Amino acid sequence: MKIAFFSTKPYDRIWFEPMAKSYGFDIRFYDVPFEEETVFLAKGYDAVCIFVNDYVNAAMVEQLYEMKVKGILLRSAGFNHVDVKAAEDKIHVLRVPSYSPEAVAELSMALLLTVNRYTHKAYTRTRDFNMSLNGLMGVDFYQKTAGIVGTGKIGQAMIRICNGFGMNVLAYDPYPNDQLEVEYVSLDELISQADIISLHCPLTSETKHMIDRNAIQRMKKGVYLVNTSRGGLIDTDALIEGLVEGRFGGVGLDVYEEEEGIFYEDKSNEIIRDENLARLMTFPNVLITSHMGFFTKEAMQAIAKVTLENAYALENGLPLVNRVGAEASS
Repeated sequence: MKIAFFSTKPYDRIWFEPMAKSYGFDIRFYDVPFEEETVFLAKGYDAVCIFVNDYVNAAMVEQLYEMKVKGILLRSAGFNHVDVKAAEDKIHVLRVPSYSPEAVAELSMALLLTVNRYTHKAYTRTRDFNMSLNGLMGVDFYQKTAGIVGTGKIGQAMIRICNGFGMNVLAYDPYPNDQLEVEYVSLDELISQADIISLHCPLTSETKHMIDRNAIQRMKKGVYLVNTSRGGLIDTDALIEGLVEGRFGGVGLDVYEEEEGIFYEDKSNEIIRDENLARLMTFPNVLITSHMGFFTKEAMQAIAKVTLENAYALENGLPLVNRVGAEASS
């Protein structure tokens, strides 16, 4: 199988190149993102392999279909960046449903602990022998109420972590898991009762901007909010308003709704024209990371393994257990 691999970073090659050889796959690595301007590069390949900030719209699906591309291999669990309905009955869309739920959940807690206890600021201070504690006071997470939105594998891992901290855990999911020992409540109840809110759900038409002005107004004063799922779950304008009003104890974001073209790139010598992102960076109680929840050795190895297993199944006519159907995107 010939695979065109887009948005390549050095760490992708470390895991994918040796594994691809074991399958006998021919992979061409492209540094450029997969978008309308680069779709022509897929000509002559059996599949394209894309990441979260690439996209495939309906017009691109038609182009890929005409090129006889058989599969779109996602190096992610989320698939909101692909027009799955347009691809139905034309091109198989295959994802990595689970790589390391613990990796994402652990980063969620790392963000929460950092914005609460200001360890990033303490590190900078002490490097200059500034041992003052002024401005570094946090709160105990012990016996606080954590609200987990989404109880898939990542949400479950986050519940385990919060339980380990001695927190009271509430959960919301439109499809509750009766095997979990957790108290399910409505989203409204969770938002109004939680001291800490952690988002672990996919981005769909139903969940887009689920954290909006109304939701923020109902949150406890001093709430901690963390998002390691998809940026579009939060209305950024409403978030900034809430921060200006002093409603949040801290906010940790590993994702941002307009991150395409910024995250995963070095923009340190450029002027950032995204005013909302630049504004978020000015708040002392906001910590932003560059969509790195997946970025552990274990997760990268699992992503490469499952992605190439999906390609092998596609090539050999085996059951496509990780195929995304149009019904999943509705």
